Amino acid sequence: MSGHGFRAMARTILDEVLGVRPDFIEHQLAHAGRDPSRRAYNRTAHLLERKKMMKQWADYLDKLKAGAKIIPLQRGA
Repeated sequence: MSGHGFRAMARTILDEVLGVRPDFIEHQLAHAGRDPSRRAYNRTAHLLERKKMMKQWADYLDKLKAGAKIIPLQRGA
C-alpha cells in the first residue's frame, strides 16, 4: 500500500460505500477541476460537508477496527 493507493481506496469507499458526493471527496483530496474555467471561478470549500464526511470516514474505520463484517476478496477471479 502506498500513499497514493490509500487515497484511491479511501476515495472509492467514501463514494461507493458511504455515499459521499464526489465533489466533496475531490475537494478534500485537493484535486483541481479539469476545466480551466471551473478552476478559475469555483471558490467553494464545502467545509461543513467535508467535516461530516471525515466523521463518517473515522466512524467507518472504527467499525472495521472493532470487527465489522469484512467482505473477503476472492483469489483468481
